[in-house]
Amino acid sequence: MKATASERCQLKGWESRLMSADEAAELIQDGMIVGMSGFTRAGEAKEVPLALARRARHDPLKISLMTGASLGNDIDRHLTEAGVLARRMPFQVDKTLRGAINRGEVMFIDQHLSETVEQLRNKQLGHIDVAIIEASAITADGGIVPTASVGNSASFAILADKVIIELNLATPAALIGLHDIYIPQMRPARQPIPVVDASTRIGVDHIPIDPAKIAAIVLTEGQDSPSTVGIPNEDTQRIARHLIGFFEHEVEVGRLPPSLMPLQAGIGTMSNAVLNGLMEGPFEDLTMYSEVLQDSTFNLLDSGKMTFASGSSITLSEECGQRIWPHLADYRDRIVLRPQEMSNHPGIVRRLGIIAINTALEADIYGNVNSTHVNATRMMNGIGGSGDFARNGHLSIFITKSTAKNGALSSFVPFVSHVDHCEHDVDILVSEHGLADLRGLAPRERADIIIEHCADPLYRPALRAYFSEACQRGGHTPHCLEKALSWHLAAEQEGSMLGLTEPSCAGHQPHPCGVRDDATA
Repeated sequence: MKATASERCQLKGWESRLMSADEAAELIQDGMIVGMSGFTRAGEAKEVPLALARRARHDPLKISLMTGASLGNDIDRHLTEAGVLARRMPFQVDKTLRGAINRGEVMFIDQHLSETVEQLRNKQLGHIDVAIIEASAITADGGIVPTASVGNSASFAILADKVIIELNLATPAALIGLHDIYIPQMRPARQPIPVVDASTRIGVDHIPIDPAKIAAIVLTEGQDSPSTVGIPNEDTQRIARHLIGFFEHEVEVGRLPPSLMPLQAGIGTMSNAVLNGLMEGPFEDLTMYSEVLQDSTFNLLDSGKMTFASGSSITLSEECGQRIWPHLADYRDRIVLRPQEMSNHPGIVRRLGIIAINTALEADIYGNVNSTHVNATRMMNGIGGSGDFARNGHLSIFITKSTAKNGALSSFVPFVSHVDHCEHDVDILVSEHGLADLRGLAPRERADIIIEHCADPLYRPALRAYFSEACQRGGHTPHCLEKALSWHLAAEQEGSMLGLTEPSCAGHQPHPCGVRDDATA
């Protein structure tokens, strides 16, 4: 049974602020900066943005929109088609918006997810005029209880001049009390953040704001969009097995405890498959300190392999959601949702020793990783939180299938066309073919094991040939500058890198690089 408004809203006189979505959308004016809840298709405002899009079709306006991460329910598509978005940050996954970004119609600021509200708080990104926040409840003093994500909602609401609350009566009551809202002090008086374990709670269970700022309350009953993670296949299962074997070795030699270290994994089919694979491993008492609690998180909790999971949102497939949402109360003592500046905080990541597992679009033979751009120029989604974890984690792991487009493109190239994670921040690369442990290796040593362990066999001769020629020219990180991006040029002009595998292109001579004989993963 759905809750009633009087059950979920304890604020005295709240009825006087009750509005329709269309009425609330009138509070947003041309040129405003709007902060909106939502993180990885969870917890976004669902009615007011659509009302704003409807209004813009006959009353044109443009706004700068900030969120936590990606939005569900096609919100970005509707806003883009209505011409509402002038600027967007810090992350998105919508095809229509992506096209507008790459045509230069929407200015997209791709940011590390831990940084957005830090810059807002220090007045580096302008001022939030209106915050639109989805809530599962409103406290007697106007505090906002978030729904399935926290993201940047807390700081948006605190910093905004006006707040529009979408009170979603269809959200589980078990969300109330699940959140840990903590806002760092302003510098230079900031104190250490006392999170010392994945389960540490240091804040309150709601977003504390001045109730006078609540300009509108809109009642809704919408659902979050289900995640689109695919079913694990043989390739993703092989990646998982390579990682499990690596973890087993790290435990055996004493570099990891049997419970590993707290896990972080980016959202998506591959990361989800890798975490699911841990159910087959020997590890017990696992913990998670991540951004998104996805299907694999709850599978690990249900299996008894994981004891606690901290995140900033819950994003589930339709099938998993049917199992979890009606019984969310059963997990209340084993999960917590935090603001993303806490879930992704570099200091906490370093302190806890996070094992970070993220996905690459492509990697090069020296370990640089591209997570965001196709052929150097076309934005896909954004860097998200991967950089927060890669730079600061105990282990920085990037996974990818060795090829894309049915083998027409190699995911391992001489030089990535866009660098999101430089070689200094990448410890481990994994594909379905194997794992390359890059720790303690110089660039010339890295190249050999990345080619032999991670690249697809079809493309290895061409990569070896490039590396051999580059080594003959010399340098600490050898390159043939005129050929470094030739693989991407082939992809751009011919739609394929397969021509590089022809014998005339891939002839190999032993390279004079002095690579260690024992430089193996």
